[in-house]
Amino acid sequence: MQNAVKRIGVLTSGGDAPGMNAAIRSVVRSALARGIEVIGIRRGWQGLITGDFVQMDSSSVSRIINRGGTILYTARSEEFRTEEGQKKAAATCKLLGLDGIVAIGGDGTFRGAQALSRHGIAVVGIPGTIDNDIVCTDYTIGFDTAANTAVECIDRLRDTMQSHERCAVVEVMGRHAGYLALYVGLATGATAVLVPETEYNFDEHVADKIRQARLGGRTNFMIVVAEGAASAMAVGEEIREKLGLDPRVTILGHIQRGGDPTAKDRVLATRMGHEAVRVLAEGGTNKVVIDRNNEIIAMDIDEGLSMMKTLNGQEFEVMRAMTGQ
Repeated sequence: MQNAVKRIGVLTSGGDAPGMNAAIRSVVRSALARGIEVIGIRRGWQGLITGDFVQMDSSSVSRIINRGGTILYTARSEEFRTEEGQKKAAATCKLLGLDGIVAIGGDGTFRGAQALSRHGIAVVGIPGTIDNDIVCTDYTIGFDTAANTAVECIDRLRDTMQSHERCAVVEVMGRHAGYLALYVGLATGATAVLVPETEYNFDEHVADKIRQARLGGRTNFMIVVAEGAASAMAVGEEIREKLGLDPRVTILGHIQRGGDPTAKDRVLATRMGHEAVRVLAEGGTNKVVIDRNNEIIAMDIDEGLSMMKTLNGQEFEVMRAMTGQ
């Protein structure tokens, strides 16, 4: 039977994440292998509204699997949040003859995909965010790379903190979720980790941990702070005022989003891109591709976004044992 899906679009939206290019490459080449044309939508949902697109072929995605960022660029679109903006985006899809859209991004991207599906456009989402906060998947594209970047930076800082016998406060990304901070804290042997899921208490979460470490013979301390848990600068000031130490504060910021993706992120992105094309080709819509126990599957976006995700209980328990939390 002839494939009913002839042409699809692919876009990246929201914050960039290492591995997005690998996902784009996978979508393009998986689609071409099925005889499906691919249109790259530049600048996310806003590009779909304005008709900012490029036709893609196999050569257009050559040598991008190892590159960070996204060759399609990314943007946030307030206009797309409106009914009128969504209608414009759907009209662009119809004008270009798109039979479906693969949207790579985070929670906001998927809510945009939900909205577009209500206008009759087939959509499949691929989770790409360094925060790893998409509730229905074990891992998101970019998390592993961001974690490794933060670990490398903290390891370098630790050398200086040990040499000068100082305290370091390092802020990592995670405005609403502490998955990255907890994972990085475990990997670096942090003295304390602050996450937004737990209400910040200086005495309990910082002072007591530093005191216990000092009584144990340590003279340098590493405090990892998720940006949504507390201000790293404010934590540093409290340490100076209440404990008499001279801390150094480092905010890693957007450096965590850049750089070449790890092997894990490249493979995950490639597998997810391939699955997203399969779902569209077989008539699926309003789906999100997820990693569940290292199996790449698709589930309903509505169901996926309604699920609750908490910090890894085992990781949290181990962190408590390591730091006395």
